[in-house]
Amino acid sequence: MTDQKLALVTGASRGFGAAVAEELARAGYHVVAVGRTTGALEELDDRIKALGGSATLAPMDITETDAMRTLCRGIYDRWGHVDLWVHAAIQSPPFSPAEQIDLPFWTKAVKADVEALGVLVSFIAPLLRVAPGGGSAVLIDDQAEGPFLGAYAACKAAQRALFQAWEAEQARLQDVHVRRFVPAPMPTNHRNRLYPGENTETLARPADEARRMAAELGLA
Repeated sequence: MTDQKLALVTGASRGFGAAVAEELARAGYHVVAVGRTTGALEELDDRIKALGGSATLAPMDITETDAMRTLCRGIYDRWGHVDLWVHAAIQSPPFSPAEQIDLPFWTKAVKADVEALGVLVSFIAPLLRVAPGGGSAVLIDDQAEGPFLGAYAACKAAQRALFQAWEAEQARLQDVHVRRFVPAPMPTNHRNRLYPGENTETLARPADEARRMAAELGLA
């Protein structure tokens, strides 16, 4: 495994994150798959093995700072670096008017979507920086906004602002390649939470969007 590239996918248990993990495994990466649902990660591992790929499962909550610190230290001790980090994790605030946001859920979403991402950048950046040729970080972005999407759009805007700043900083240093990717609307549990009852027949397949991402960003 010493010559195999390492990809860390946060939010890998389901939806687009799982599709990305499979696509990267197909492209030859060893995938460290982080997600909260052990059963879903095990199913992902079965699919990756069926492709002839390999994965390390990390059933963890990204909001647990000590767990993330331990994971990153373990990655360093075992592999020494990360070639690619794809952040697909999202806690979806429910569709609601701005003045009727579910405050407990809002707190949970901000912790997962904003606070945790800031922590992860600080932990993972050093692992990317020591990758041969410099590692890449990819934020799965979504520019959806408008009525009843205030809570979700605010979380995504905060994520985007952090990555835009990091991207501008690294444009000068050029030791970490920071990018964003906006997939087409897909029939995931995340989207169903925002648009319940939507006709999903015309939506893109996560596997197709993962393949497009790999091709457009030169990850395959």
